[in-house]
Amino acid sequence: MRFASLGSGSRGNATIVDVGSTRLLIDCGFSIKETERRLERLGTQPSDLNAILVTHEHGDHIRGVLPLARKYGLTVYMTAGTHRALSFSLFSGIDLKLIDSHSDFVIGDLAVTPVAVPHDAREPVQYVVRSSDNLSLGVLTDLGSISAHVIQHFIGCHGLLLECNHDAAMLANGTYPPSLKRRIAGDWGHLNNRQSLDLLQNIQTYQLQQLVLGHISEQNNSLAAVQAMMSNLPSDLFSIHYACQNDGVDWLVLSRV
Repeated sequence: MRFASLGSGSRGNATIVDVGSTRLLIDCGFSIKETERRLERLGTQPSDLNAILVTHEHGDHIRGVLPLARKYGLTVYMTAGTHRALSFSLFSGIDLKLIDSHSDFVIGDLAVTPVAVPHDAREPVQYVVRSSDNLSLGVLTDLGSISAHVIQHFIGCHGLLLECNHDAAMLANGTYPPSLKRRIAGDWGHLNNRQSLDLLQNIQTYQLQQLVLGHISEQNNSLAAVQAMMSNLPSDLFSIHYACQNDGVDWLVLSRV
């Protein structure tokens, strides 16, 4: 199994997963042209994709999903709540599959587990995907608090893309209006650096091979702040990468060792 980030942040998110004959995109917050460019950088193209998994309806995750799916004939998977949050007219010509946020399903060579998360969207989920040889990748962004349900599902992943959205002090002292600060820092907003570290210390990273930290705010966080927080992790157990808005992260491989 291998995966890569096309880019991660408030201006667009997309993650690609490749195993066997199956290639999935998780979210697409970029225009068709920009998505094509970013996929080309990874040596692939939209026509190579089998489907797009959607986490929720916020623009930085869904902006390019339906245009890309319509142009390339891709199947789109999302929860009924996400579907209801959008205009039904947008789905003309789309091969749409509605999923249960608590039931696994299969796409090609991948088993997909949606994981309900606390976020200010209609019915948001994140995903854990597993290959036939039981390698697992978790994608976990856009949640304001860490529930027992989340910990249960992300224990033992071999790969993980995890948000470190903001530094709590930078957000509190920043220029955002108070209402937006409360939303981001609240239980239905985004994880701060400390919360992300706490999560990692509670999900048994004994199998983790590749950790990607993403959705890092350009206004309320910094790479240095994230790296300082993550210095509390045992550095010899897995590789740590940082997905930025413009460049994402190149292909990372998960393997049986």
